[in-house]
Amino acid sequence: MEKSMSFKKIVTAVLVVLMSFSLVACSNSSKSAKKDTSLSDVQKRGTLVVATSPDFAPFEFKRLVNGKDTVAGVDVELSKEIAKELNVKIHFLTVSFTNVLGSVAIGKADYGTSGISVTEDRKNSFEFTEPYFESKNVVVIRKSDLAKYTSVDSFAGKSVSAQKGTIQEGVLADQISKASAVSLTQNSEGINELKSGKIQGIVMESAIAQGYVSSNKDLTVANITLKKVDGSSYAIALPKGSIALRNRINKIITKLKKEGKIDDYVKKANQESEAGK
Repeated sequence: MEKSMSFKKIVTAVLVVLMSFSLVACSNSSKSAKKDTSLSDVQKRGTLVVATSPDFAPFEFKRLVNGKDTVAGVDVELSKEIAKELNVKIHFLTVSFTNVLGSVAIGKADYGTSGISVTEDRKNSFEFTEPYFESKNVVVIRKSDLAKYTSVDSFAGKSVSAQKGTIQEGVLADQISKASAVSLTQNSEGINELKSGKIQGIVMESAIAQGYVSSNKDLTVANITLKKVDGSSYAIALPKGSIALRNRINKIITKLKKEGKIDDYVKKANQESEAGK
C-alpha cells in the first residue's frame, strides 16, 4: 500500500511537470503565431501616419501653399499615393532626421521616409520596402575652389561637413578621413557655413546637391568620385514585424516605378524646391 501511494505520487508529479511544459509550449506558440495587424490597423484607423524630416530636398522640404507651411517632395508624393491606394488619409509627423527611425521604433508612426538608406545594421531593427531610389554621394564645394579640390586627399586638414545621422556622415569618416569632420543637423546649415568659408566641403546625396548647386551659383560639385557604399538605396522603414503593410506598399512601389512615376516625382520636387528658394 505504501509503495502504491508512493508510485501514485510520482505519477502525479510527472503529470504536473508535463502539463507545465505543455502550457509553456502553448504560450510560446501563441506568441510566435501573433497576428500581423500592421495593414488592418491603418485601414481601421483610416489614417496613415508618416514620420519625415522636411530638410532633405528634393525628397522632403517645406514650401508655402496658399500661405500655409506645407511638406513637399519625392517622399511626400510617394506617401500620398500609398495612402490613396490604401484608401486612407495621411498625416505627416515632422521630426528631425535622427528622430525619424526613433518615431517608427516606438510606434508613433506607421513608417518613416526621409531619404532613408537601407543598411544591414538597420535591417536588424526595421522592416524595409523594396528600394524606390538609388543614390550617389558627391562633395559640394565653392566654385572658386574647383581646381583646388580634385581628390579626397586634397581635403586633408580641411573642414568638411555631413548631416548628422546620415550615410553621408559615414562616407565622410571613411573616405575623406584626412579632413576634419563637422556633423551638422541640417544640410542648409552646411551650405551657409560653406558659403561663409567656415567649411570647405559638404558630402551630400547627388539629387540633393544638385538642388543646392542650381540655386547657389557660387557652389558646384567637386570632380571627385566617391565609392558606392552599403545604404545607397532609399526605402521606406517600418516597425519590425510589419510584414502585411510592407508587402502592400511594395506592390504600390513596383507599380509606380513601372509607370515612371518616381522619376516624375523627382522632377516635380526639384522644380518646387527651386521655386521656393
